[in-house]
Amino acid sequence: MKKPILIKFAKRVREERKKLKLSQEEFAAKSGFHRTYIGMIERAERNITLSNVEKLAKALQKSISDLLKKL
Repeated sequence: MKKPILIKFAKRVREERKKLKLSQEEFAAKSGFHRTYIGMIERAERNITLSNVEKLAKALQKSISDLLKKL
């Protein structure tokens, strides 16, 4: 069963990516991850590290605290 915090984080990442009008592939290139990894994050299939949260936040032009604020 997926943890609620992962589901909330996945939704937040997807919302922010879509605000920037980025495809998963574009977002993956910008963040330095593989497209399938981004998909797994957005489906709450990965429990990512804090250093990877930082990379996602930078790619979304957010601070870590802003990205995590609405969780």
